[in-house]
Amino acid sequence: KKCRGCVGIRRCYCFTLGVDERRVDSRTIYVGHRACSATEAFIPAKFCDNRIVSSKYTVWNFLPKNLFEQFRRIANFYFLIIFLVQVIVDTPTSPVTSGLPLFFVITVTAIKQGYEDWLRHKADNEVNKYPVTVLENGCRIRKESEKIKVGDVVEVEEDETFPCDLILLQSSRDDGTCFVTTASLDGESNHKTHYTVPDTEKDLESLYAAIECEQPQPDLYKFVGRMHIDRNNQEPAVRSLGPENLLLKGATLKNTQKICGVAVYTGMETKMALNYQGKSQKRSAVEKSINAFLLVYLCILVSKALVCTTLKYVWQSEPGQDEPWYNEKTQREKDTNRYLKMFTDFLSFMVLFNFIIPVSMYVTVEMQKFLGSFFITWDKDFFDPEIKEGALVNTSDLNEELGQVEYVFTDKTGTLTQNNMEFIECCIDGFQYKYRDASSELDGFSESWQGGCCGEKEELFLRALCLCHTVQVDGLGVDGEVIHPPQEQRGFIASSPDEVALVKGAMRYGFTFLGLESKSMKILNRNNDIELYELLHVLNFDPVRRRMSVIVRSKSGDTLLFCKGADSSIFPRVRQEEVERIRMNVERNATEGYRTLCVAYKILSAEEYAQADAGLREARLALQDREERLMTVYNQVETGMSLIGATAVEDRLQEEAAETMEALQGAGIKVWVLTGDKMETAKSTCYACRLFQRNTELLELTVRTLEDGQPSREQRLHDLLVEYHKKAVQDAPPVKAGVTRSWSSAGHDYGFIIDGATLSMVLNSSSESNSNSYKNLFLQICQNCTSVLCCRMAPLQKAQIVKLVKNSKGSPITLSIGDGANDVSMILEAHVGIGIKGKEGRQAVRNSDYAIPKLKHLKKLLLAHGHLYYVRIAHLVQYFFYKNLCFILPQFLYQFFCGYSQQPLYDAAYLTMYNICFTSMPILAYSLLEQHICMEVLLDNAPLYREIAKNAMLRWGPFVYWTFLGVFHGLLFFFGVRFLFSNPALQDNGQVFGNWSYGTIVFTVLVFTVTLKLALDTRHWTWINHFVIWGSLAFYVFFSFFWGGIIWPFLRQQRLYFVFANMLSSVSAWLVIILLILLSLLPEILLVVFRKPRGPHARQVQLNHTQTHTHTHTHTLILSAPLFSSCL
Repeated sequence: KKCRGCVGIRRCYCFTLGVDERRVDSRTIYVGHRACSATEAFIPAKFCDNRIVSSKYTVWNFLPKNLFEQFRRIANFYFLIIFLVQVIVDTPTSPVTSGLPLFFVITVTAIKQGYEDWLRHKADNEVNKYPVTVLENGCRIRKESEKIKVGDVVEVEEDETFPCDLILLQSSRDDGTCFVTTASLDGESNHKTHYTVPDTEKDLESLYAAIECEQPQPDLYKFVGRMHIDRNNQEPAVRSLGPENLLLKGATLKNTQKICGVAVYTGMETKMALNYQGKSQKRSAVEKSINAFLLVYLCILVSKALVCTTLKYVWQSEPGQDEPWYNEKTQREKDTNRYLKMFTDFLSFMVLFNFIIPVSMYVTVEMQKFLGSFFITWDKDFFDPEIKEGALVNTSDLNEELGQVEYVFTDKTGTLTQNNMEFIECCIDGFQYKYRDASSELDGFSESWQGGCCGEKEELFLRALCLCHTVQVDGLGVDGEVIHPPQEQRGFIASSPDEVALVKGAMRYGFTFLGLESKSMKILNRNNDIELYELLHVLNFDPVRRRMSVIVRSKSGDTLLFCKGADSSIFPRVRQEEVERIRMNVERNATEGYRTLCVAYKILSAEEYAQADAGLREARLALQDREERLMTVYNQVETGMSLIGATAVEDRLQEEAAETMEALQGAGIKVWVLTGDKMETAKSTCYACRLFQRNTELLELTVRTLEDGQPSREQRLHDLLVEYHKKAVQDAPPVKAGVTRSWSSAGHDYGFIIDGATLSMVLNSSSESNSNSYKNLFLQICQNCTSVLCCRMAPLQKAQIVKLVKNSKGSPITLSIGDGANDVSMILEAHVGIGIKGKEGRQAVRNSDYAIPKLKHLKKLLLAHGHLYYVRIAHLVQYFFYKNLCFILPQFLYQFFCGYSQQPLYDAAYLTMYNICFTSMPILAYSLLEQHICMEVLLDNAPLYREIAKNAMLRWGPFVYWTFLGVFHGLLFFFGVRFLFSNPALQDNGQVFGNWSYGTIVFTVLVFTVTLKLALDTRHWTWINHFVIWGSLAFYVFFSFFWGGIIWPFLRQQRLYFVFANMLSSVSAWLVIILLILLSLLPEILLVVFRKPRGPHARQVQLNHTQTHTHTHTHTLILSAPLFSSCL
């Protein structure tokens, strides 16, 4: 009873010392909370409950936690400081002027985040309150899901989801199996088979067992454990536990009446919960530009405050200016420290000018991203009738990054190709077989087959295809009777389409796999006889070995090992004289673009099988390094095999794959293909996709090229890198930035090919200096090639490649696109991750930023949506800084004419409402609906994408232009109105206008000018644009009349009482307002009229003037109800 004693001792040790068992490498669970022996003390362990918590807040911590998170943002914190200064220090403006906008921003964000968290709470409660059945003391008790504890025995019925991670103890099926679907976990809708733990009691009430297993970890496909089953007066039986015994929370029970299992992981420790944590936050390049511009405007703000503070004290140093007769100082003011007074004056000026920092821009940007993401979801072109789904947006923070992509990293299988496998041909012992018609007939070189041995080899090959897989069959009969549906109706379910294609291929040639029953695999041969094979072991496929095997026993008692896998994995493990007969066919098939697999077998002697069986059982019982031990046994068994033949399966290109790749290259985007396939197959796909052209010179850096030369591999690698660098980089003619070589008139096209083994040498060289040198050479070569193919890549290597390019000089924007679980690492690593809703599950979709049904949709996503998103948000950012500079510059200039007294130019209501109401909606509508170039033109002319590359619209050049435009308008507004006020008697009755009239005229010119400037910039007019632009101006006029036309009891002084109405009664004021608006916008109008057309809009006019003109007006007319469908 050694194992059980150790468990008890460790449990007591942990309890006595107060150690949380979760810190130990493994955990021990007692089934049904029953100790394995009556004499053993049972100390219940502390594990987390089964509550799922995906929410961030509770009722009690929402306010403090949300406020803390919001004030971590620099802009919010800055405005909080300004607000506190206004409250504490005697400042010229009311605290309301900065407090109200800040309150609005904080409130809107808090409501949005609170609502999202409420939805999460609602979803959590649905899961946590779900009723489940738990077996306790022989009784079936209904409980809420959240009350399940580790060790509880849970009963689940058909079509129910598992409430936690369970070890399968009992199934209603006679063979001790159950079927589950994991669509909610990885998207795979096929039925997966799980097995009960061998030798468990039929009556679970009499089962005394302890489970030792690893601590929770997020990998869905890995689980290591063992179960100690207590037997009366016998040694405890020890059984290994693996992923095939683990039922995951969120999976659904299918085709099984009911099961019972013991809870091993609950709540936030389940694999499903762990998989939804730890996704890194990606930030766009636009946010970095905003922060840089914000810093510049902060410096402008501080400079203005310093200039005004300095000039104030210079001016007051003159006689009579510090204390004029009409404004004598109080005793308290005279006693105030001079430097403290200077500091408070500086703070007052900071408060007065603080509106130059656009706090509302952050809210507008967030709303633009959130609302803008719906355009992708609503786009009907992204809808795929086959899967009846459209595009999916998992994060809206990266919309504009879609318009800045410089590198696309794509998977091959399921992304460039359909992952819809069709058996094409096979090669047996060097002879080629093709299937021509619907009859099950071998079309080989029949005249070459003499005698019975060849027929035996054919049948051995077809048996291998029927046995070496993990396929399940729909269509098994009842009570031993087998139903044989027609071939096209027979349903095969497998985790990989390759396996189904091979089983169907064998069916064409007369060997039909009938299914697996009670560890017996059934085959219907050509003679319609049923053959039975006992399945002894499955040596599962993994991407490192790149092969899988089964060990079966025939009726005659022979023990056979059948193995299939990649040629690079099989050829070293078979007799070399057999390789040459097959290699030629394999290479030819790969060149034609087919996926190839080699098939081998081995007859195991009794001693060999006994040794393998013992090794496999021992490795499967190990808690530590189980995978490494299993790999060692697999490698020992899979040696000395005989090669039978090879298969060729076609994976057709995705619809419009070639056109999509050509468009991306035309847009100046470099495309890299990262695949685990062999080089010849992947190269053929690249040619078919037009990534490689016939005139493209391929630079190959693979194991094959490294072995061609005499020196060592390391030396040969160095020589090839230097040679390729000279050819592709040093001797190549210069290319314009952002233009791929295939689109340049001069120069030679290069394509680069590297495999996983060579990449490991490049990234992990023996010496660090060599490694850095190799990386730099490798990157420079790749960056000067039109396309790069990386074959034989492990998932981690895909991420390494993306990271290498992402962190290279210039920090180019990268995009990764894939459809399988092996693409998740590169999708998470890239700036933008795209998941394809393909046939390899939905892990890629779950971990992506955007998901699309087909590769062809990538073209529109980048060239149209991405282009427009970037232009819209870039204009939004520049416009916000511009309009706030126009707003505050007259306030700064006014200080020179009011003795630096911090007298505000505008009324507090105008200060508060400018960014919130008067100018916010037009730019939001523009940033959502603007199409400066029609979508059809963007899709037809990929080079237009280059014109916005490398953050072109948010560089310092455009920023300086917008800043100078703001300065020009600010100066014009202020001095234009001052010229009017050279004679302040502006009314017929000689009544003099005051300073509030002055500020109101400036503000009126300001609001109309910045709004009409946006109207001039708008190229795509909809009824929404008209409504918000003219509606905002009308609202300003209405508000000014309303605000100044009523005596408000809550105001101590009403500065604007009838000011606006009086102002509009003056013809001179009307004249100046209209004149200044026209003068401000005149340069813009003249530039549009007389400047030679340039840029993207000009390109559109040149390329498609008539069509675009008609199209734009058509859209303007019909963009009402069907706004989104007609635009997008």
